[in-house]
Amino acid sequence: MYKSQQGFTLIELAIVLVIVGLLLGGVFKGQELITQAKIRNISNDLTGTTAAFHSYQDRYRALPGDDASAASRWTNPTTVSGNGNGQITGNYNDTTGVESGYFWQHLRLSGLVTGAATDATPPQNAVSGMMGIQSAGALGLTGLLLCSSNLPAKIAQAIDSQLDDGNAMTGQLRGELNTGTSPAPTIGATAPTTNYVDNGSNVYVVCKPI
Repeated sequence: MYKSQQGFTLIELAIVLVIVGLLLGGVFKGQELITQAKIRNISNDLTGTTAAFHSYQDRYRALPGDDASAASRWTNPTTVSGNGNGQITGNYNDTTGVESGYFWQHLRLSGLVTGAATDATPPQNAVSGMMGIQSAGALGLTGLLLCSSNLPAKIAQAIDSQLDDGNAMTGQLRGELNTGTSPAPTIGATAPTTNYVDNGSNVYVVCKPI
């Protein structure tokens, strides 16, 4: 005689489906919390750096990075002064030998941002992109710009909504689709022609006047 094989009852199947649903819900909720934390982190970096920039100006009567007295003010042998001409030369993604790099060293030496006093390289943002300063106008914006790169579309648009109008093409914070980890934005007076598109792979560099 053969023993009859017993399958799962409807109740058992229902319990399994409920457990799977709860696990999936927890995973999705966890991912959303991580994304929201990254948005807050990047947004705080942009606003915090702007505040640090103006505090440096008030305290030392000079622009961080361009400060001609930096090397004499701080005895750290790695400190490099700017030329004191009232401009910060270099693009946001330049890493060595330019005032846009000294910008970060001067802010770190002053204690206005965290980091090693010997470090003159732009910091990474929460999605492993780069945040930095540049004097060349870009994306239709003029003046000194603060840029952050490698932002997934969802994060870029959320930051734009928090700090501006949520549109990559308009306002005081604009975004441009790019490839690579730290791409340069299009230099000049031409504003972006497309809004953020979240297709799961698009990444953006965003810039705003500091």
